Amino acid sequence: MKLSVKKSILRAFAAAILSAGVFAQGPETIITANEYFKSVSEEYGKIKDYQANANITIDKEDMKAKITYLQPDKVRFDFSKPEEQVIVFNGETLTIYLPSHQAVLTQNANAEDSDAKGNAANLATSEGLSLMRRYYTVSYETSQETVPLDEGSDEKVVRLVLWRRTTSEAFRYIKLSITPKTKLIRRIEAVTPADITYKIDFSDYEINQGLTAQRFSYDIPSAANSYDNFMF
Repeated sequence: MKLSVKKSILRAFAAAILSAGVFAQGPETIITANEYFKSVSEEYGKIKDYQANANITIDKEDMKAKITYLQPDKVRFDFSKPEEQVIVFNGETLTIYLPSHQAVLTQNANAEDSDAKGNAANLATSEGLSLMRRYYTVSYETSQETVPLDEGSDEKVVRLVLWRRTTSEAFRYIKLSITPKTKLIRRIEAVTPADITYKIDFSDYEINQGLTAQRFSYDIPSAANSYDNFMF
């Protein structure tokens, strides 16, 4: 897979995890989309760690991964498709292992590297959700009422749409499908200016298991070629 596609996948993951969560509401309570999304940050800030399965589709390419997150800025993706591929951010360094190319890409997130630090450190945090509110306009797709996840599906979700405020954002819009009872994201669909669609389905969340930073240590395979500061 091309490096540019890998970087775009990271952005899609970032957007996906940044936007997780939802605030419960009564059937007769009227909450604006902006208020609804603001409460997401407050709820998601209560999560110290989680794991979840993710099915990812980028145009016609399908991928599967286990996502692991530890507050405030550690995240890991262990892929089963492509098999053995790994993406890890341990709070300081972003590491991507591409077994099909026997390559490891690394990027340090230091003070000078504001882009890498901004994208990685803001994953799945209440601060990151606040940034999304700043750079995207939030609306309901139709209303605050639940709708089927897919046509004919019995699974119901609340659906929000985030529209970018400026052309500098990575996606023209991001559509979120959220499970009301669990207050967690079920699906994200993000569309780029070039009309490339990233679709990510989340399932089987495990919340606050007491994970430690050791989970985000990664030993680079000895046979792999290393490429440092790959974003530049």
